[in-house]
Amino acid sequence: MADSLLKLISISIFISVFAIQAAGESDECGAETGSCINKSKALPLKIIAIVAIIVTSLIGVSVPLLTRNISAFNPNGSVFAILKAFASGIILGTGFMHVLPDSFDMLSSECLEENPWHEFPFPGFVAMVSAIVTLAVDSMATSYYSSKGKTGVTPKDGANADGVVKHDYEMQAVGDFHGHHGHSHAHGHHALASTDQVGEAQLLRYRIIAMVLELGIIVHSVVIGLSLGASNNVCSIKSLVAALCFHQMFEGMGLGGSILQAEYKLMKRLVMAFFFSATTPFGIALGIALSKTYRENSPNALITVGLLNASSAGLLIYMALVDLLAVDFMGPKLQNNFKLLIKCTFAVLLGAGGMSILAKWA
Repeated sequence: MADSLLKLISISIFISVFAIQAAGESDECGAETGSCINKSKALPLKIIAIVAIIVTSLIGVSVPLLTRNISAFNPNGSVFAILKAFASGIILGTGFMHVLPDSFDMLSSECLEENPWHEFPFPGFVAMVSAIVTLAVDSMATSYYSSKGKTGVTPKDGANADGVVKHDYEMQAVGDFHGHHGHSHAHGHHALASTDQVGEAQLLRYRIIAMVLELGIIVHSVVIGLSLGASNNVCSIKSLVAALCFHQMFEGMGLGGSILQAEYKLMKRLVMAFFFSATTPFGIALGIALSKTYRENSPNALITVGLLNASSAGLLIYMALVDLLAVDFMGPKLQNNFKLLIKCTFAVLLGAGGMSILAKWA
């Protein structure tokens, strides 16, 4: 699973970098002018942005992982459910209110030819196709790893097929199920085995979700970082840095919660946390390096970044609605606890509302 994740991340970054380099080949159209354009003042702000985003990203993705042993933040607890709902709202708001509108702005620019860019809603179409492709990848990956797991070695007591020891709260859940339904030793043993199978299937879903979510976040993080790194607009950089720090911290909490539920080993957790924290700063550094040749208003740049944003928006919206919110809101924990359901609903609205308000400045 980790190898597949690294391959997907490497491919996505390679495609993004290749496309970005090609995007700078055309002449700039509609260059920015005004008192806010100052290259010498913009560079220190970009350096500050790299440091600030790395720190906030690490804090966000690490909070769920470092607090997993605290009872209040147990993945089966109410606090964790509320925080995850809030972070899911952040991801949903990012897709709808930031990434997708940016795509519409870029692909409807006056710098692009009337035919075909102004005659067809490419951003909506690409986002729709991206969501469908994400669904297909999600389904096929689940099918592939499910069939692969069935032919693997039977896990030992207290461990899953990848050798990851189950947490106490999972073993307790199995025990509770056994206690409620085990009328005889034989029947109880069968119930325990069935519960183990359900638990392994759920664990597999969590791992697929974490992998696909990280991929989507990485693609749009590189694009956002590139735009910031290539810009010399001091006014927009200041507001964008503040918005990105807020966004990265709480988006990281959502990803960290998914990584925690996936029960990866320590090395896999560190790798995923590193890639999440490093991709936006990588994009900023890439934008700084290409600032002499990259022109964000050139036709090639608008088309490339616009299509990447639309694709990322479709992926993020799908993941937030289907793999994060729908799974929890339609699951037994919230369905059997109306008060918690209401709290999580407000948490989603708060997260999505926060990102919507930030759209006014960045």
